[in-house]
Amino acid sequence: MGARARRLWLRAHRWTALGLGWVLILSGLSGALLVVAQPVQKWLRADLFVSRTVPVPGQPFAPLQPVLEGLRHQFGPKAALAFNPPKQPHDSLEVMVRSAWRGSVYFDPYTGLEQGRLGESEGLVNVLFKLHSSLLMQSTGKALLAWVALCYVALLVTGLVLWWPRHWPPALKLELRKGLLRGLFDVHRTGGALLGGLILMSVVTGAYMAWRPIGGVLNWAAGHPAETAPRRVAGSSSAMASLDQILASAQAAWPGGRVSRIPIPTDPHSLMRVRFKLPDDPHPNGLTVAWIDPVTAGLVKQVRWDALDPGTAATAVIYPLHTGVLGGLALEILVACSGLVLSCLGISGLWLWWRRRQAKAKAVHR
Repeated sequence: MGARARRLWLRAHRWTALGLGWVLILSGLSGALLVVAQPVQKWLRADLFVSRTVPVPGQPFAPLQPVLEGLRHQFGPKAALAFNPPKQPHDSLEVMVRSAWRGSVYFDPYTGLEQGRLGESEGLVNVLFKLHSSLLMQSTGKALLAWVALCYVALLVTGLVLWWPRHWPPALKLELRKGLLRGLFDVHRTGGALLGGLILMSVVTGAYMAWRPIGGVLNWAAGHPAETAPRRVAGSSSAMASLDQILASAQAAWPGGRVSRIPIPTDPHSLMRVRFKLPDDPHPNGLTVAWIDPVTAGLVKQVRWDALDPGTAATAVIYPLHTGVLGGLALEILVACSGLVLSCLGISGLWLWWRRRQAKAKAVHR
């Protein structure tokens, strides 16, 4: 590569990183901390996340209707509620609440008694998740993260062009005996070249989940319309059936699945969308759905996770790939390491730029 071309590639790499490096540092560091903080919080707050009742094999869960009525009495009929049943027999029942108070209420699934509450912004995990998924800026932050992911692709390409050796195999060495500046330079070059692909996987999958319009682009490219929710035909009655009757109807539609989420509609014309985790679904929470009429408790529609539109079905693989669940403990460790490496690349790049800027200023002064 000629000297002029190299300067152009270096400027593109440098100024892209200086403009957006802080976003990559925050995203990588918060993602790595989340991998560790989630199991730690569950261990520290066993009073919330673990059922107070020690279950015996075959023990049934308590009815959900009294829990729903109690929450409506506390938070009002217009509060948005979503039930997350236990994944394991010893887990508690979580109900997400969106009203004047926003957070999660935890219940013993075998007695229906409340165990405690956790506000939306309480606890390290909730703060880290907001920072990681939206930079604490809600929808604006999600869109920004999606564009930053695209810019990371440019950083990776320009970085590889600048790193590309004249002779193969390349000398992948870290020279740590010639001062901090040289050591950081080698860490930045070699770490970015070796782990750039793994970091790219985390960045791109995170952007896909953060910004929903990307799924719409995938549907458009595949020529497949997005899956739309069916609407309930209004009848003479608007009284909601028992939540346990609705759940039984949904379970009959997918007898081999585990119920993973039950959002409670506040619109009388909306159907209830009960979400399932089937044995062959790679998504840890499942994407299979059963649409139930909340008044008659009758099944209206059911869709397997692999029959959804491409933009939604892709999430079945993208989400567990991003979190590392798809590959077990080994991939989870790699995902955490990729976040740390991304932060180190950003910090080392900023430090290198600053030190060289200072050195040039001193040279001019002399």
